Amino acid sequence: IIGYAPCELHGVKGGMTNCQNEMKKAVAAGYWNLFSFNPAAKAEGKNPFTLTSKAGDMSKYQEFLANETRYSRLARAFPDRAKELFEKNQEVADARYTHLTKLVDLYK
Repeated sequence: IIGYAPCELHGVKGGMTNCQNEMKKAVAAGYWNLFSFNPAAKAEGKNPFTLTSKAGDMSKYQEFLANETRYSRLARAFPDRAKELFEKNQEVADARYTHLTKLVDLYK
């Protein structure tokens, strides 16, 4: 299992009591994708690769990053560099989702 699990070091605003909400926000923003692979499904005539999450709401992506201290701290210390890195992060997340949608078709 590969999962997104925020920890204290991520510095989630509102504390670790908001952990599940942070996970939901990660998926909604496109920072994290939900998918599964079950090779046994192929024998049943089903697609073994399932992409559960929808495309992220990229308008909320930067807002998601700003909600974690590890990112907001970088933005305060090095605003120009942070902006560049956060934009690249968003591009990579979008490309990752595109790749996952191609895997759905590949395993059909």
